Amino acid sequence: MKAIDTLLQARWIIPVRPTHTCLEQHSIAIDDGRIIDILPSEKAAQQYQAQNHHNYPHHALLPGMINSHSHAAMNLFRGIADDLALMDWLQNHIWPAEQKWVNEAFIQTGVELAIAEMLRSGTTCFNDMYFYPEVSARIAKRIGIRASIGLIVLDFATMWAANAEEYIEKGTALHDSYRDDELIRIAFAPHAPYTVSDAPLQKIRMLADELDVPVHIHLHETALEVEAAVKQSGKRPLQRLHELGLVSPNLLAVHMTQLLDSEIELLAEAGSHVLHCPESNLKLASGFCPVAKLLAAGVNVALGTDGAASNNDLDMFGETRTAALLAKGVANDATAVPAQQALEMATINGARALGIDSITGTLETGKQADIIAVDFSTIETTPVFDPVSHLVYCAGREQVSDVWVAGRHLMKQRVLTSLDLTAVRHAAADIGKRIAKP
Repeated sequence: MKAIDTLLQARWIIPVRPTHTCLEQHSIAIDDGRIIDILPSEKAAQQYQAQNHHNYPHHALLPGMINSHSHAAMNLFRGIADDLALMDWLQNHIWPAEQKWVNEAFIQTGVELAIAEMLRSGTTCFNDMYFYPEVSARIAKRIGIRASIGLIVLDFATMWAANAEEYIEKGTALHDSYRDDELIRIAFAPHAPYTVSDAPLQKIRMLADELDVPVHIHLHETALEVEAAVKQSGKRPLQRLHELGLVSPNLLAVHMTQLLDSEIELLAEAGSHVLHCPESNLKLASGFCPVAKLLAAGVNVALGTDGAASNNDLDMFGETRTAALLAKGVANDATAVPAQQALEMATINGARALGIDSITGTLETGKQADIIAVDFSTIETTPVFDPVSHLVYCAGREQVSDVWVAGRHLMKQRVLTSLDLTAVRHAAADIGKRIAKP
């Protein structure tokens, strides 16, 4: 028998790829952080001697969710400016609050709070865009979650940098410090076309091409954004980015609620990715991303929660369900975005967008062991006819019992192993009290 680190035995294993595969009474063998075998449980018991053996007789094992767009530390602004239109919410409430409250200590607490929520929701990787990315990277690394940390860029001064040049200089230095890291990847994250001018965008394109890293940007989020861009420059934002050379396989376009058929064709031809945040878009009444059209055209569409200030949670199970249901309504087609496709959007499509699909996003031999266990023994998920359908339409984040990232058991039976929840809760509550004071 071969000695290994961990053997996970489960009622169902949903690898995501091959598509429509659900393995019953199978096990996953893990060694040195990687999946080395997926095989029937009877054979696994004969072939492997595991230091840690876990049996999940009522659970489904699947790849961890990938939150492809977040502003993690904004968890500390959850609920401060609800039920407002995007620009009112942003300009009159969020930006002033950020100027007043955001510093390194704020980011540390907010990111810890967000990672705790994400792990408890079955998320094993998140793609972030916010201030003090060096703090976010350090905390994600310490806790053990996989992350793509966005190097925020704006034309105007904030608490983190004075101008676009300084944002980019700080960002490239951070990229160099995590160049070979197994958990932390780096992406450029210019905020939006209306907050970043041509010269910084051109420099970002040059550096992104040179370093082969994604460019993560809010784009075509609202009709107002597009109309204002056309009025100012005579160009729709996507056209402007295309002329600057940014519409490429490195482009991660967030929201994309306002798209012409010709723009969908452009994205498909360029190999660009769309990061869909349905619940934030619904709450801010930003519009509807044409997901079914994008997928039919061959565009890779991944799912994100956005920040908790506009969602108001980091629940990828809820996001996946909303994405599937909303796509059907927008397309007026009940067959649009079926459960399997929605699950792919929450897992492998996110990995593909971030350029890490060779290491995570599916359960396959050789990939990193980024795995979650979902308990189907609850009243809400009984009986089980189709485990994939249950994951998308029935199960909730509270049914995630265990989480592994790179083979490290970060949540055991709902208990986080690398975070002190009491300390995080107290620190977050203290900041909340200060924000709430008149």
